[in-house]
Amino acid sequence: MNYIDGTFVHANDGQTLENYNPATGKVVASIPRSQSADVAQAAAAAKKAQPAWNALSLKERAAWLDKIADALQEKHEAIAQAETMDTGKPISLSRRVDASRSVDNFRFFAEFGRLQKPMMFEMDDAVNHVHRNGLGVVGLITPWNLPLYLLSWKVAPALLMGNAIVAKPSELTPLTANILAETLDELQVPKGVFNLVHGLGPEVGQAILEDQRITGISFTGGTATGRIVAATAAPLFKKLSLELGGKNATIVLEDADMDQAVNGAVRAAFTNSGQVCLCGSRILVHASIASTFLAAFVAEVKSMTIGNPVESSSQIGTLISMDHLEKVESYIDLAVEEGGTILTGGTRAMTGAIGPNPDGAYLSPTVISGLSHLSRCATEEIFGPVVTVHTFETLEQATVMANATEYGLAGSIWTADLEKGQALATTIETGIVWINTWLHRDLRTPFGGVKNSGVGREGGQWSLEFFSETTNVCVMNPK
Repeated sequence: MNYIDGTFVHANDGQTLENYNPATGKVVASIPRSQSADVAQAAAAAKKAQPAWNALSLKERAAWLDKIADALQEKHEAIAQAETMDTGKPISLSRRVDASRSVDNFRFFAEFGRLQKPMMFEMDDAVNHVHRNGLGVVGLITPWNLPLYLLSWKVAPALLMGNAIVAKPSELTPLTANILAETLDELQVPKGVFNLVHGLGPEVGQAILEDQRITGISFTGGTATGRIVAATAAPLFKKLSLELGGKNATIVLEDADMDQAVNGAVRAAFTNSGQVCLCGSRILVHASIASTFLAAFVAEVKSMTIGNPVESSSQIGTLISMDHLEKVESYIDLAVEEGGTILTGGTRAMTGAIGPNPDGAYLSPTVISGLSHLSRCATEEIFGPVVTVHTFETLEQATVMANATEYGLAGSIWTADLEKGQALATTIETGIVWINTWLHRDLRTPFGGVKNSGVGREGGQWSLEFFSETTNVCVMNPK
């Protein structure tokens, strides 16, 4: 159900959408198919509630975040189970990442908020005091790959800075957003401060973008949808944060620790079946070690357990839907047309203890060689368990190849020479580079991309800045 003004309600017109488990193809829930009228109710409730919430001190709002974190921690297993049912990701991943980091996001921003100090700038004859207030009502639109993790990444700082919220989760993965709404309701967070509206992007998402009471939009999703978000919201002068697609490079230099690089590249390529915007879907390896690296990499990929997501031994679960599976498979077919060679994977076979389910969106991790770094499969975002491998001779070639896409979100470099690695990192057109690791996150640091991977940054101080407006008060000293 929607959660509007402190009450769980159906869509005004009673329409619903079915929610499927991608591992079984079975319906697990129904959600409201909301429309603009539902969004209008949520925006009105948020607008009414925001001034009182903003009037609380930063420390008081941080205390609320701690309460939310504690309550979600109590539901850790329920959250993990719901994420696996909704997304098809392995239960071990849901426990380790989705459920745990959703709690961590609230804890981090609570503590980070308490560490903030008054901003003052002294002049010879005056003192400037910089005050922060919430933007007002913010719209949070989140994707299906990390449902509660990414929703909490936005909700926590938005609440901390004094905003009221209208949130829209993906219609493909609504379960944990509902758990969050239930948790806030149980904690008696003031009604109207958090509102949840389920539905389709062109209906609910578009209504959030167009509602004049909503003054800021934080969106995570595909680049094509991001263009629609920007085109709609920018003329209304809404504050925008867009975290969009990625086609990230994993760069392996000739002096890299082979075991470390292979294991890191496998993790970067196939975590959550490659359905993470930060995944390293292009491997660029120095020609002198390419054959050795590739043999070890393919062997490691072949050893992965593809199984039912509820099995603790499963390393690879399903894709988000059969429709998405067919899209990813079309890219594998395209790779062959473009002259590529499938070294492993590309089938719907399962290797786990529970046998194959023809109704599940399973796809074995796929490694492709022999493609140009300018081919479509090497430059377009596939967002699945598919990685292409390319070789380079010089660091300059590695830079050119890494930068040869419209995206610039993240990447990793594997080398024993940290100085060389850092120098190479500065030549890559991207928002994040890891050296000898992948997805090692410090929540204080800026997160976001360049080029078609997004606009703006979130994380730490950047999140606080996005979700607030500043007022400078200049006070003349007494004469």
